[in-house]
Amino acid sequence: MKNTLRFIRVAMLALIATSLLSSCSLFKKDAGFSKVTNLAYGFPEEDTLFRAYDVSALPNPPGMVFVQGGRTVLGSFEEDLMGSRDNIERTVTVNSFYMDETEITNENWKEYVFYAKKDSTQQYYETTIPDDEVWFSEFSFNDVYAENYYSNPGYNSYPVVGVSWEQVTDYSTWRTEVVNDLLRQTEGLGDTLTRQELIERGVSLPEFRLPNEAEWEYAAKATVGTQYLDENEEYGRVYPWDGRGVRNPYGKRRGSMLANFKRGRGDYAGIAGSVQNDGEVIPAKVGGFAPNDFGLYNMAGNVSEWVYDIYRPLSYQDVDDLNPVRKNGTADGQDGYGYKWKDDNAKDEIQVTDNRESFRSLVNDRLRVYKGGSWKDVAYWMSPGTRRFLTQDEASNSIGFRCAMISVGFERFGSSGGGLFSGLLGGKGKKKKK
Repeated sequence: MKNTLRFIRVAMLALIATSLLSSCSLFKKDAGFSKVTNLAYGFPEEDTLFRAYDVSALPNPPGMVFVQGGRTVLGSFEEDLMGSRDNIERTVTVNSFYMDETEITNENWKEYVFYAKKDSTQQYYETTIPDDEVWFSEFSFNDVYAENYYSNPGYNSYPVVGVSWEQVTDYSTWRTEVVNDLLRQTEGLGDTLTRQELIERGVSLPEFRLPNEAEWEYAAKATVGTQYLDENEEYGRVYPWDGRGVRNPYGKRRGSMLANFKRGRGDYAGIAGSVQNDGEVIPAKVGGFAPNDFGLYNMAGNVSEWVYDIYRPLSYQDVDDLNPVRKNGTADGQDGYGYKWKDDNAKDEIQVTDNRESFRSLVNDRLRVYKGGSWKDVAYWMSPGTRRFLTQDEASNSIGFRCAMISVGFERFGSSGGGLFSGLLGGKGKKKKK
């Protein structure tokens, strides 16, 4: 068993390297001439001339799958049990993008921490370490996970938790720099070119970042195959799979749960010895349940996930209907919710007052949205339209994340797009021009 797991780990790492370091160079081997000016194209080592490059060789972002954009209805389809009415149904269009096939794992995060320890200041290194105290409780024995969940290699394939919105934003920046440095070195380029010049030459992927709320919700619903020929939807989806239930209705796995979540009061896993028991009472290994129609794993249950948006209860009224996002408190300032800054020079400090009569809400400019149900949530929160919030410098043992990236160049719909699990299963689609 250990040998099998070791082989799978090696295969996954090899797939990342293969996806990133394509044997086909971005630049055309023959310099050639422009069809419109007759000017000679430059070779990779010539920084002063324009270079022709093979668009079909633009690299896939490693570990990601392609999500084909389109029209969708965002919002909650279920009864609003919390009475928040903060995600009313509305029709929007979301552009195509890439998203990590799975949640970022402890192993993925350890790469970042070890890199920071080697190449950064001690102060920055300390900010990269997940908060193990999210597991502590005076009334449970879950403290054992504080020492083991992140650090123990046995949990390497589990989603990282205990990381704040601010930490995962820094991780995304680091990932962008590391991947693009490797691309630049692969093409034999020096470090004198600017970021913009590298982009122009096709030797720099767009930035890795948190998906915005609309992208995440759209990707989770994955309503591929639910449309008639006239593009009307046959039915909506309560969860990221067909049907309104949380159990598999088909085949040998009939009755098994389709996600890792809390079934009811005190029931995190089911009874041992039956197919219904998922064997996990905390987050499960990524990829342990079937993917949705976009090829994304664990878009319901396991851990909730940070998204880019600042939280406002009425965002659906303010944002655009094309690639909607709420970047800040514009048009719905925090002052309207009972908050004021201490002073103009301390905009990260919320005023603390003893006048409780003026207190109206928790909403402020440091709240960020997180989506999806987790291992410790009931089924209601697994509906893609539900939304919650947490302060951007706080962490939880039930919130993780995955990265996204805009899609440019070639459409790879139906392929793994660099994803690990699809690659291991041999699922590769054909490259197709947009």
